Amino acid sequence: MEYTNLGSSGLKISRITLGCMSFGRSGTGRGWALDGPEAEPLFRQAVETGITFWDTANTYGAGTSEEITGEAVRKYTSRDQVVIATKMFGQMSTGPGGRGLSRRAVFEQVDASLRRLGTDWIDLYQIHRFDPGTPVEETMEALHDVVKAGKVRYLGASSMWAWQFSKMQYTARAHGWTPFVSMQDQYSLIAREEEREMFPLLADQGVGCLPWSPLAGGLVTRPWGDRSTTRGGQNPTADSSGRPLFLDSDKGTVDAVQTIAESRGISMARVAMAWVLHNPVVTSPIVGATKPHHLTDAVAALDVHLTDKEVTALEEHYTLREPTYYGSASGY
Repeated sequence: MEYTNLGSSGLKISRITLGCMSFGRSGTGRGWALDGPEAEPLFRQAVETGITFWDTANTYGAGTSEEITGEAVRKYTSRDQVVIATKMFGQMSTGPGGRGLSRRAVFEQVDASLRRLGTDWIDLYQIHRFDPGTPVEETMEALHDVVKAGKVRYLGASSMWAWQFSKMQYTARAHGWTPFVSMQDQYSLIAREEEREMFPLLADQGVGCLPWSPLAGGLVTRPWGDRSTTRGGQNPTADSSGRPLFLDSDKGTVDAVQTIAESRGISMARVAMAWVLHNPVVTSPIVGATKPHHLTDAVAALDVHLTDKEVTALEEHYTLREPTYYGSASGY
């Protein structure tokens, strides 16, 4: 395993992140989510391979992902050996603090996450989305206050326009509040829109990049048209407005991944993950593992060094598209 600082902060994290959206109690999450006993081997594998950065959210499994993550920390490692990240924004209750980024919501949801995780502090507390219904000043001051209270060590954000992220960062710094050290955004061979504005902003500001869905929900890990896995069969092909999540031109990209994988004698997942890691802005891709080989391939990708010719082959079929969240009906 390789380790690096999260952005310009002093926080050391593994270069592969264990994504815990894959875990949740039965009946509370997606059909492919793993309950506690099913998830235990993956947590154990993460510890054994040195994946010390674990990412979850309050909405995953209606809070049960955080519970399972906390249980795994106590069973397979110790709190001082792992970096725990979680998120807030989505609907957790119908009360005034049950959703969004208001001061009440920040205070209410951080305490609820701490209880579910069974910990005294959260290493990286992230806002899951931008909240247009709450003043930026209110959100950033509230987040600063939970840091000063010792409940949170660092702050991060996720999935928003670059101008929104820049506005929040500027507001924090203008008032002497705690700024974000990371951005969790969608990035893969078939979702490269962050290269336009967000990535240059992150590089300029020294903010870490934690890509989610780096393998496009598995689309780039198997031949084009293969939807044989449980998760692959459940992911939608269009968002709520009917915009396609995949384009016909993506076949060329997937075919290139397959060709390179076959020529190297490795899995397509390793090739696709190696391409994500190849970008110097990327800090630690988030791997939502449901099987042991998902983590094995992700870690092995750290040793796959693509040639310039291979990178060109992987990138040449990409077509610009309107940004959308992979597998989500919300869009931007």
